[in-house]
Amino acid sequence: MISKEIIKYSLKHLSKRKSRSLLTIISILVGITAVFIFISFGMGLYSYINSFVTSGTADKVTIQSKGGSGVTGSGTFGLTEEDLNAVKKTSGVYDVTSYYIKTAEVQSQNINRYVFIAGSDPQKNYLIEEASGLKLDKGRELQKGEVGKAILGYNYQIDNKIFPKGLQINDIVYIQGQKTKIVGFYQPVGNPGDDSNIYVTNTFMKELYPNLTYYSMIFASVDTSNVTKIVNNIDNSLRRERGLQRGQEDFSVTSFNQLLDSYSSALNIVIGFIILIALISVLVSAINTSNTMITSVLERVKEIGVIKSIGARNSEVLTLFLFESGFLGLVAGILGVLLGFAMTEVAGKVLTSLGWGFLQPGYSIWLFAGCILFATLTGGISGFIPAIKASRTNPTEALRYE
Repeated sequence: MISKEIIKYSLKHLSKRKSRSLLTIISILVGITAVFIFISFGMGLYSYINSFVTSGTADKVTIQSKGGSGVTGSGTFGLTEEDLNAVKKTSGVYDVTSYYIKTAEVQSQNINRYVFIAGSDPQKNYLIEEASGLKLDKGRELQKGEVGKAILGYNYQIDNKIFPKGLQINDIVYIQGQKTKIVGFYQPVGNPGDDSNIYVTNTFMKELYPNLTYYSMIFASVDTSNVTKIVNNIDNSLRRERGLQRGQEDFSVTSFNQLLDSYSSALNIVIGFIILIALISVLVSAINTSNTMITSVLERVKEIGVIKSIGARNSEVLTLFLFESGFLGLVAGILGVLLGFAMTEVAGKVLTSLGWGFLQPGYSIWLFAGCILFATLTGGISGFIPAIKASRTNPTEALRYE
């Protein structure tokens, strides 16, 4: 147990050496702040990925051609109506739809911009909206066979984001030179690319691009009881339809769970590497704290001798120095967590204003408590060897120390 006398004595000593104590706190604080920031943004990204699992993507499967970028015509070939029918007939598939993606020139306010435009069947659009996290913000959905109408991404509403003046419902834009009326806007997805997309019907898409032949992607809704088996079934159906042997696939079939798992694995590596760099900073802080405590021991040899000569036990001297180093770590941890929280909140707002709303920090009580505990342990451990040295000091030799 730490006595009140030890606590008072330690705090009095630390207050006398304000500059050294402050520098020690700052060295640990920097490392803890970095760890807090990286972990909080990592938690935010994990939360963002997990939100797709709970928002209707668990039953979604995507099919696209290999070698393409998802943009229609960007690969050596594409997906056809026969492929769509093959997927539709596969056991375990509930619903299926196709998706066109092209680069389009959009004009408004005498300014031209080049963005991605997507065309799909409005009656099956829920598949794409669920898979892509799209939700209508204003206006209405597109109707089957509708031409000259479009739903725009969220950023078109904001001044100086895509055009000098934000657009509104019923405004007119020109897509590939064709007059188009805005009937709706989607809510922000969280990144500038997706929030700058344009969405039209597949009928209007074919008018804008008369030579459109291949689909960019096929979305399927499947039975979630055995997604892996259904993915294999779709793979087999497409190989039979295309006359391909196993291993010769010129397409890929991927469930959203597989995509999310791959994203999570990549995120684990990136976050782990970044945290490792932050921990190196903490290690440097620990060395600095240890150096401070060693210096403190050397400066207080006579003081230690006096303390021991009036009856202080080795364990009490050990506790005294461990408390001092641990207390510095505790203060650094609290300040580091507060600073990290403030910085992540500001960074989150800045990222949102820049259109990267999905890059938001995540918090938990364990993050706050863990960082403070880690800082306290860092301070305590770094002061352990100096504390041992102090506790073993011979009082007679200490009193003669110059």
